[in-house]
Amino acid sequence: MAEVITCTTMDGQSVSFVDEVIGSGAMKEVYFAPDASYVVAFYKNPQDQQARERLRMITGSYRESIFDQAGGDYWRQLFCWPTAMLEHQGRLGIVAPSYPRHFFFEHGSKNNDMLKIKGREKEGKWFAAASLRQRFMDPRELGDWLGHLKVCLLLARAVRRLHMAGLAHSDLSYKNVLVDPSRGQACVIDVDGLVVPGKYPPDVVGTPDFIAPEVVSTSQLPKDDLQRRLPRRETDQHALAVLIYMYLLYRHPLRGRKVHDAQDEQRDELLSMGERALFIEHPQDFSNRIQLANVEPTELPWADTQKRPFQLCGPYLSPLFERAFVTGLHDPGRRPTANDWETALVKTVDLIQPCQNPDCEQKWYVFDNSVKPRCPFCGTAFHGQLPILNLYSSREEGQFRPDNHRLMVWTGQSLFAWHANNRIAPNERLTEAQKSRVGYFILHDAHWWLVNDGLPDLLDATTKTPIPIGEKLKLSDGQQILLSSEDGGRLAVVQMVVA
Repeated sequence: MAEVITCTTMDGQSVSFVDEVIGSGAMKEVYFAPDASYVVAFYKNPQDQQARERLRMITGSYRESIFDQAGGDYWRQLFCWPTAMLEHQGRLGIVAPSYPRHFFFEHGSKNNDMLKIKGREKEGKWFAAASLRQRFMDPRELGDWLGHLKVCLLLARAVRRLHMAGLAHSDLSYKNVLVDPSRGQACVIDVDGLVVPGKYPPDVVGTPDFIAPEVVSTSQLPKDDLQRRLPRRETDQHALAVLIYMYLLYRHPLRGRKVHDAQDEQRDELLSMGERALFIEHPQDFSNRIQLANVEPTELPWADTQKRPFQLCGPYLSPLFERAFVTGLHDPGRRPTANDWETALVKTVDLIQPCQNPDCEQKWYVFDNSVKPRCPFCGTAFHGQLPILNLYSSREEGQFRPDNHRLMVWTGQSLFAWHANNRIAPNERLTEAQKSRVGYFILHDAHWWLVNDGLPDLLDATTKTPIPIGEKLKLSDGQQILLSSEDGGRLAVVQMVVA
């Protein structure tokens, strides 16, 4: 039986680990605590003074600035953040929380887990490529499109928090993000190499497929060359955009048919991902479209950008993809920020509707603002009455302006405080009371109803009829509903689509 070793961290904590390696990467060897509640990871090679100082800041003041503030507990689910440093037998190590259980495969791969990945970490690559999903993954692991949207939302939120703290991850990729689409969960890992611009440079340039073009195109230059571009916040923004695109469309945004050097594969890769990188769905330049004749059947239909264009992601995400991969691809300052993605994803989650086909693989899709909505994944047309709430918020008393925010109504859809008031954002700052629903929608006797769970000011503004808590309001086309009379309170205008 392996020995249990007890050490003291540099800040005086007592920690123990079982002297048996449970994981080994390029930089560290990892050991479990006796109760598996945390891990101890030792660096394989000696770390220089700058690396040690970086780790002291990451486990100290940077960690405290995120986790010891109001709402800090929220971030513990989105980051696997090192908590302490230690040395043992001349090796430098860090202490970090263990990954939550849902980030390990419960079912693994198809055919009785033919790849033997059950119990292993849910590395994002399994969920971001159509071929891997279709060939190998047990369908119970895949979740649905709503789960993938939630994964992307949490990733954007985590990156936004890093950037707010003046930090950059430097190596965002599906290797350094754990995801659980079946529950809509995500966690950023390997944060011990965070970049602080001007203070702590990156240890690595990133993971292929996620390295920003300016980093790739200058990677041959010496590190101290002024023209060399290294990971920073803007390169995180590129990697985040690639991750979101891949988690929603299961293909890479830059890997198309274009060949830049048929004789030199390495140079071709350097150009394709660097200086001459081109969006596969560029609106004017079609030269890098995916050549369908060359793709594997398991990559279809996702490799077909005609059948699965990025526009199916809806009116909030589509412009961000264009900014990320057209205007901002070679102009880092024009890339969408993590906050831009977070805002767009929140609105997109409100704009999705369930597919009426029980066998639809994705289960959900974004409303396309048409009078005849159709699931872009399975082709099933919507039939019935579809209410949509167009949200307006008060700027001055009695005056409401459109928020460019809509809420789709379906049976069981919930209304929350952030729908009723635009001063409330659905993020880490929510109070416990604000996390509870304040209303929900039901279809009863061929009519749609809003049931008031917790809106004291709910008013049918069309008829000036108050709707007390516990009562319900029948929805009708053109109806105006006051959700809150507080500052920032919203008015919802009902739009009925009958298909």
